Amino acid sequence: MNLSAIVKPCKLNTYQHGAIYCQYDENKLTEFSPQLFNSDYWQQKNAITGSAQGRGTTWFIEHNKQAWVLRHYYRGGLVGKFIKDSYFYQGMTKTRAVQEFNLLAKMQQLALPAPAPVAYQVIRSGLFYYADLLSQRIENAHDLVAILSIKTLSSTLWQRIGETIQQFHQHGIYHHDLNVHNILIDDNDKVWLIDFDRGEQRTINKSWQQANLRRLLRSFNKEKNKLPNFQWQPQDWQQLLMGYKI
Repeated sequence: MNLSAIVKPCKLNTYQHGAIYCQYDENKLTEFSPQLFNSDYWQQKNAITGSAQGRGTTWFIEHNKQAWVLRHYYRGGLVGKFIKDSYFYQGMTKTRAVQEFNLLAKMQQLALPAPAPVAYQVIRSGLFYYADLLSQRIENAHDLVAILSIKTLSSTLWQRIGETIQQFHQHGIYHHDLNVHNILIDDNDKVWLIDFDRGEQRTINKSWQQANLRRLLRSFNKEKNKLPNFQWQPQDWQQLLMGYKI
């Protein structure tokens, strides 16, 4: 499936049973079950095509000629050392899964290069909740760490990265963790942003936009210091900024 093509707006349907609350896009899911958020279910169907390790395991799934990403919400930082994956429940609209799903749907409407939402699940447990998200996978794409570990990028592509970030900022889209792992480039040199957990649409101002860029710059420097073959130089950052300011 070519994600760069125009996609249909979400046609939402709701599933609720006991403590489980889910919503899904009927355009992408004709049959729904909470089992879709269980990696064992997909393993039994031989539908898992790969995985990635972060705070937890992210699963890549192939289903009905669609490529999806299944992610469970895990805590990070110091809190994550003590509380693995539960969050204090303050209402459904304030859950991480609902907020990210809705933001992905909004970006889909704006035709921004980000994953389209497929479904989410929130499970209540007393005062807390657990959550999962299914989104479309950006196919034939690699993150900047993988790419820059083996080759350099042209000035044109660096500028395109800057232009892409600016597109999101022009619509007030705040990426909470804008780093080199969350910027992808596909086989057609199209730039994508992924992982919008804790992201939101904000009033446009230069303060948070510049903070976003500074976070990304720190990420480049961090990978440069960590990986001996990381093909990035300060002049590449200047090309990115040129694209951002176009």
